[in-house]
Amino acid sequence: MRQQIYFWPENGQYLTLPIHYNHIVQAVIYDSLDEDISNFLHEKGFSYEKRSFKMFAFSRLMGTYEIDKGKEKIILQKPVSLVVTSPYRNFCTSLANGLLLKSTVRLGNTNMQVTNVSFAKDMIYQDKIQISTLSPIVVYSTLMRPDGRKYTCYFEPGEKDFDEIMEKNLRKKYIAFHKTEPPEGNVKLEPLRQPKLSIIKYKNTIIKGYSGRFILSGPAPLLQIAVESGLGSKNSQGFGCVEVEG
Repeated sequence: MRQQIYFWPENGQYLTLPIHYNHIVQAVIYDSLDEDISNFLHEKGFSYEKRSFKMFAFSRLMGTYEIDKGKEKIILQKPVSLVVTSPYRNFCTSLANGLLLKSTVRLGNTNMQVTNVSFAKDMIYQDKIQISTLSPIVVYSTLMRPDGRKYTCYFEPGEKDFDEIMEKNLRKKYIAFHKTEPPEGNVKLEPLRQPKLSIIKYKNTIIKGYSGRFILSGPAPLLQIAVESGLGSKNSQGFGCVEVEG
């Protein structure tokens, strides 16, 4: 399920946020959910092995904007919209109801009116789709240095390790959510042009992700999970939200 949420600044002009604002949007999402669903996602989520998945992703804020590099701010002109995707129907219903009942949310220092929430569902039946990113895709592995310290290695679309890690992640999400094994078949992400690297700070962590247009191929049920729960890691922190083109 894909929701597009439309906001209008109460000051009637614009929305100003820090350039790295993912945590602000994430907080609005959680604060808009029913308490039981919010607690479930915070404390448990959908588990498989040692992993817990929130099973939702969200886009960058969309609208006409400019960047003030000196102040490290982004200024978005009205109207502003946000896409949130999830296969978890209760989450989708709770979020929409919560936002519409509130009617106003606070993004940074600006009160924003929720003017509309629209729904759509992209049903994936084929084994190859064309997608574009609404927020950067993050694929990484935690490795060990010779001195025993851990470090994070991020991978770029087109690299062999990228597809392997992305596919394992999708399979774990599928099992965690559906409680059954996914179909066999490799999942691959083929860039249509050179992906754009984004370096984003989430709270105190630096995260690297890639944006662009891609061909995503693999078993249709796994592509469905990718489109609804997000591609790659850190989806509930605002990464890996994609839309199907055409």
